[in-house]
Amino acid sequence: MHAILNYNVSFPGLGIHDLSISRIAFQFNLFGRQVVVYWYGLLFAIAMVLCLVLAARHAKYHHLASDDIVDLFLWMVPSILIGARIYYVIFEWDQFKGNWKSALNFREGGLAFYGGVIGGIISVVVVAKVKKMKLHRPLDFLAVYVPLGQAIGRWGNFFNQEAFGTNTSLPWGMISEGTRRGLASVNPDPANPLPGIDPALPVHPTFLYEFIANMIIFVILIYVRRNIKRPWVTFHSYLFLYGLVRFFVEGIRTDSLMFTFLGYNLRVSQVLSALMVLASVAFLIAIYLRGRQRDRIMASLAGVPADIVEVSEIVAEDTDEDVEE
Repeated sequence: MHAILNYNVSFPGLGIHDLSISRIAFQFNLFGRQVVVYWYGLLFAIAMVLCLVLAARHAKYHHLASDDIVDLFLWMVPSILIGARIYYVIFEWDQFKGNWKSALNFREGGLAFYGGVIGGIISVVVVAKVKKMKLHRPLDFLAVYVPLGQAIGRWGNFFNQEAFGTNTSLPWGMISEGTRRGLASVNPDPANPLPGIDPALPVHPTFLYEFIANMIIFVILIYVRRNIKRPWVTFHSYLFLYGLVRFFVEGIRTDSLMFTFLGYNLRVSQVLSALMVLASVAFLIAIYLRGRQRDRIMASLAGVPADIVEVSEIVAEDTDEDVEE
């Protein structure tokens, strides 16, 4: 099946019809060879550069060196791409089995966000280990920028007309050649479409849902990082908030990666989102209880002479607090 490069997108309920878009942002000739730049790749690059600029600018307020931030990004960017591709290939193994050339061809499409997150976290762990940084410091600091990057990247799904949802009668329902083709491909009998995946009807623009949700998460995490200084809180707040959003959005996606467990067909990202939410809630509760215990110890020691108990030795662990801009 050949990819469509140009689409006419309509939002009938909003009175928007035949909005012409293209997967190609621009193209130019370089040494006699035509170079094509797609919106998906361009938006990924814009997201990375913007997040890097913001992170480098804010690093000094969190006792982090801007050079360390640059090093983190230099490792994170390729790790995100490789992780996203490996994750996708694993869960679409039948498509790539015996065809390694296709599996390594990023231009054919097929990147999974959670694979990128895993790859990015691995790279941060490695860099933090090499630089002898406490792991929570870069993870808490960088977690703020992840939803911003996601929000920008989701517009790549719009230009590709992919990652959309089931049919909807809501005013912002979207329809295009891409949605019609995508829904037709998942219908066993396109002439008699299944409920919720009728190619002739508008669909949920899930890219827009995630864009809005991620921008809200970005703002929330800025507040959390500025006002809650306990280690790991910002990182786990991101896992909780995005996991919650993705769980529900994934439930209406029509292109989910699937796996079979005990005879049930499950959505990979939905299961992973549920696990993320549960794990992050458990960690946040543990962090809160540990903080309460520490506060009680501090209160009980408030009247003890300094020459008897050195308070700083008791609470030294993880107290390299960040100072927000």
